[in-house]
Amino acid sequence: MRAVVYDGFGLAPEVREVAEPVAPPGGVVIRVEATGLCRSDWHGWQGHDADIQKFPHVPGHEFSGIVAETGAGVRNWTPGDRVMTPFVCACGTCPDCARGDHQVCANQTQPGFTHWGSFAGHVAIDHADVNLIRLPEQMSFATAAGLGCRFATAFRAVADRASVRPGEWVAVWGCGGVGLSAVMIAAAAGARVVAIDTAPEALALARRFGAAETLLADGSGLTGRIRDLTSGGAHVSMDALGDPGVCAASILCLRRRGRHVQIGLLPQGAELPMGRVIAYELDLLGSHGMPAHAYPRMLELIASGALAPEALITRTISLDAAVPALTGGSGPGVTMIDPWLHSEA
Repeated sequence: MRAVVYDGFGLAPEVREVAEPVAPPGGVVIRVEATGLCRSDWHGWQGHDADIQKFPHVPGHEFSGIVAETGAGVRNWTPGDRVMTPFVCACGTCPDCARGDHQVCANQTQPGFTHWGSFAGHVAIDHADVNLIRLPEQMSFATAAGLGCRFATAFRAVADRASVRPGEWVAVWGCGGVGLSAVMIAAAAGARVVAIDTAPEALALARRFGAAETLLADGSGLTGRIRDLTSGGAHVSMDALGDPGVCAASILCLRRRGRHVQIGLLPQGAELPMGRVIAYELDLLGSHGMPAHAYPRMLELIASGALAPEALITRTISLDAAVPALTGGSGPGVTMIDPWLHSEA
């Protein structure tokens, strides 16, 4: 199969022919029909994820497709099924999974990190009966792929971790794929959203998806401007980028008893204004994906038209075009990769 491959952290990726995966016991091989280009893939390529330990390596963790092969012991899936999966593939048997917290499973695997990922024609998934989700008939593969990481992560961050309520002010720092998803989901929940980004094009998309206010991040008094706009500070603020300065600013823009949600990765950590956290009794929350069993509520909202993840997709590219996009950025909105495309759509 053709796949995007790199031979070491930071080394130039390339498209080459590699061996197809084999279905593990309890798992499946999926023919990839769409896979998203996510900032986490860049973090992995840069060596920020300890799960990548062997080379050559194939990135990609946000995808949908068709079951091509099932391993021994798989009960609920057969070749030809249209499926998607969370980027965290849980074991289903550990104490975390027994509580329903599959997204923090101690024995989790992640395609594109613990093993070869979805920037390829096929990808292997563990524990299929725990992790696969059947695509609704009307949903496209591209829309479903985005639900594997960014949209589902944002949904759980807004709905479950922050428990956003109608009328609350929500600040979203960073309007990439996960940030724009958070803007759309928070606005649909009845919140008033302030979106912050360095790119005017990203802010235009944020307004399209429901942001009540947008701020260009130009380094001048952003936290004060947010506190003024929200009459005392946001109820909820989210770092959807993953930057130490943004994380600190997200905390500082909150009102008393506010909630900060960290979605973006911080591989080098961050210095936090803990004095403010104590004085304002702020909650600091992490958000790491969403388990397969929690998808039905989100899928119902998509089916009703309340959420429109397909609108986040701004372009579809080939595996060959994924190489410069992985290393140099992909522009505003969500970029999807079609592994079977040989020229840009």
